[in-house]
Amino acid sequence: MFSKILIANRGEIAVRIIRACREMGIAAVAVYSEADANAPHVWLADDAIAIGPAEAAQSYLNVERVLDAARQSGAQAIHPGYGFLAENADFAAACGQAGVVFIGPSADVIRTLGDKSKARRLAGQAGVPVIPAVDDPGTGDAAVRDAALRLGLPVVLKAATGGGGKGMRIVHRREELETAAASARREAVAAFGDGALVVEKLIDRPRHVEVQILADARGHVIHLGERECSIQRRHQKVIEETPAPAVDGPLRDRLGAAAVGIARAAGYVSAGTVEFLLDGSGRLHFLEMNTRLQVEHPITEAVTGVDLVCAQIRVAAGDALEHTQTDIVSRGHAIECRVYAENPEAAFAPSPGRVLHLSEPSLPGVRIDTGVRAGQDIPVHYDPILSKIIAWAPDRSSAVRRMAEALREYVILGCETNLSYLRAVVAHPEFVAGHLFTGFLATHMGSWRRPAAPPEVALIAEALAEYTAPSGSAGAQAGSGDHDPWDRLRGWRLS
Repeated sequence: MFSKILIANRGEIAVRIIRACREMGIAAVAVYSEADANAPHVWLADDAIAIGPAEAAQSYLNVERVLDAARQSGAQAIHPGYGFLAENADFAAACGQAGVVFIGPSADVIRTLGDKSKARRLAGQAGVPVIPAVDDPGTGDAAVRDAALRLGLPVVLKAATGGGGKGMRIVHRREELETAAASARREAVAAFGDGALVVEKLIDRPRHVEVQILADARGHVIHLGERECSIQRRHQKVIEETPAPAVDGPLRDRLGAAAVGIARAAGYVSAGTVEFLLDGSGRLHFLEMNTRLQVEHPITEAVTGVDLVCAQIRVAAGDALEHTQTDIVSRGHAIECRVYAENPEAAFAPSPGRVLHLSEPSLPGVRIDTGVRAGQDIPVHYDPILSKIIAWAPDRSSAVRRMAEALREYVILGCETNLSYLRAVVAHPEFVAGHLFTGFLATHMGSWRRPAAPPEVALIAEALAEYTAPSGSAGAQAGSGDHDPWDRLRGWRLS
């Protein structure tokens, strides 16, 4: 087993991995940009190394700086979390060349499954239904248009590499095709450095369902049930739950078998997620495979009792899986809400700023995975996720009620968040009934507006801003590290 692991990430996922390392008796090394010098993951780790300016390209996405930090710290392995370098095959290969274990699948597997066209072919070879598509429509926007017309509108244009909704456009009308293709290609190049597109037939009102798998280097592959991820905005997940409300026993078996079959066909090792779309008739269609830990992994942990991060680390160290398929039993229901620093009334624009006050819910069956603290400045440079609320209960209706109460008790002042929006979603009658599909938010929440806050809340927020402002400056300018009490502990480490 490793004695020291470097976490090549930030925020709540870095904190989550550090805590798993502590449970396993492994020293954890954090890396941080200038913007994150006082972030919680930096103080929680056993060691922390600065890797560059706030811009991700010069810090968290800089392979050489991350590897230099691993060499400097003496870490034997690197856990990439999700995002940043987590699905970067070149980084995984560079780790091997540097003599550091990459906690994830091999570079070759990442390349294969990260290419949507290759992944679709692999799924087809494994006997899993795929969505009708043109995998290589050509490099020109006119070629994309012609491929879409051959498939028949409506279609989805997707970046051939990458994910997270980047480089994706839905097209219903012929005259929109070339403009949408050009826009999707530009976004794909900016996000992934590759403008190749895939054209897929659009499935009407699908449910997005994914299956968590674990695989070791000895040929053992198991699945840990499915998650429903249909509550999305701009093709990015907002609320997830397990088990999926629309999945029964026979369909669950088919989903699990399909996910395991794809993982075996790819020679997959580590934790991973196979994603599917379910159409209105309950037919499953392979979507893609994510070769990393998912943001929503805690709900699977809640119902199965399996620590997925610890399992990843053990497999990367060469251990066999601790569980067989018959060991995996799902108990109860779990829901996760992602808390973002964003303004839902302004097209979900990021909302950086100082966290003036933070009060987290403390309820039975509720877990908070967080990467922020009161007094912290939320930078504009990264994904605006602040934390995740995970609510478990014996059944779905109880889990929904528990989540609603947790959201009511959660208070973050100082920057805009989506907490009010989440409260409205989980209270919506269609959500409560489990009538979910990927267009849920656009259909049911398009006219949502934040309820007016009582006057006393505004006064409290104003007082906090004034209280935390440096002497002689406006509250809006608060945030200078000069007055941050954490600065007094610079260099301190947990022992």
